[in-house]
Amino acid sequence: MRWFTLDPVTRKRLQRFRRIKRGYYSFLILMAAIVLSVFAPYLAESRALLVWHNSKLYFPTFEYLEMSSFGQEPPPAWDTGEIETEYLRLQREWQTERFLYARDRAAGGTDAAALAALEAKYPNRRNYVVMPPIPWNPYQNDFWGNEILHEIQAALDAGQRERAERLARRDRLTELADAIHDGRIEALLADPAKSATGKLPGLARSGAMASLADLGRVPPTAPNSARAHYLGTDSQGRDVASRLFYGFRISIFFALFLVLSGQIVGTLIGSLQGYLGGRFDIVSQRLIEILIAIPFLYVVIIIAALFQPTFWMLLAILAAFQWIGITFFMRTEMYREKTREYCLAAKSYGASHLRIVFRHLLPNCLTPLVTFTPFAVVGAIFALTGLDYLGYGLPAPTPSWGELIDQALQIENRNKLWLTLAPFSALTITLVLVVFIGESVREAFDPKQYARYE
Repeated sequence: MRWFTLDPVTRKRLQRFRRIKRGYYSFLILMAAIVLSVFAPYLAESRALLVWHNSKLYFPTFEYLEMSSFGQEPPPAWDTGEIETEYLRLQREWQTERFLYARDRAAGGTDAAALAALEAKYPNRRNYVVMPPIPWNPYQNDFWGNEILHEIQAALDAGQRERAERLARRDRLTELADAIHDGRIEALLADPAKSATGKLPGLARSGAMASLADLGRVPPTAPNSARAHYLGTDSQGRDVASRLFYGFRISIFFALFLVLSGQIVGTLIGSLQGYLGGRFDIVSQRLIEILIAIPFLYVVIIIAALFQPTFWMLLAILAAFQWIGITFFMRTEMYREKTREYCLAAKSYGASHLRIVFRHLLPNCLTPLVTFTPFAVVGAIFALTGLDYLGYGLPAPTPSWGELIDQALQIENRNKLWLTLAPFSALTITLVLVVFIGESVREAFDPKQYARYE
């Protein structure tokens, strides 16, 4: 038994759409991006996907695990382990243990006592952490560059050279870790030409150790694969790639909900205007003209001043105006189609008004709907991005393309190319994909190709 069947005309239209490669592949790419965005907590998140610790498996995505659960030390200036585990740091701590264990074992030979001592020294070498591809959530600040050198310097001042090396290797400062391991760090710090202060921050400022040159800089920071900031950070130290990903999810679902609701309401009202005509058409058209005269942006500004905008509040405000545009086109199409012979024939056979409208007229009035819907999606994305850019959109710190664009256009950030290119590129690619889909749908569903007269 078939629950859903397509008539031959619709099947031909879909086949034609599939043959238009740019639209078909754009549709596949956009659908893949939307599906991936639904699983954003598993692709861009600071919590690990899974942790293997002492022969036991944990799933941090679904449970809160304190630092004490894995024996992780709290950050400096924290005196409690009752905060959530820092999984990226934990992953790199255990990776460092495996590296040091392999190095010490290669240097220590096969002596049983030495091997036993190594086993006790590196108890976490068999533990593993699996992180998402982007190991940062969109709200997480990363000021690591301003902290790590002071932490390593404190270990050196306390004579804890092994701990200092571990910290450097954990955070991918390999050049510094090697200098600490072979003892060259003391000579580097003692040379005033390389470190005016005799400390690691002075060594970083002098440029004598190139791998430290970018440490201590105020965000936004450039892309850094060692820290897994593939598109850099914004002015608050938050990962740009993570905020772009979550911002895409918000933008595309906002646009889809808005356009779906607007096109359904607009199509219904416009079709009734064209089909019924008369008094209903005159009254509804005057009401629409009143709504058009209301300045939309002022409405948003007033409401944003009185209440903190939310996703659903903004959606409701825009939906109150979104449906108007399509009514004009559907009204015109319905006026034209209802005078055709097939509509008059349906009336003569006693067909109901609902059957005439939805079975006979609407299928032949879809050209403006399928033509303008993709551009309505583009307009909805632009509307949300523009409102966020102006500060009347979603409240901070909600991930938003408009907010990223606002940061990029600040005077102090205009030389930060990654901060400019990332949101503009994401916005451009998304809009191009939607436009390609729209052009292909319009061509495939053109009634001049496959008209239906029943």
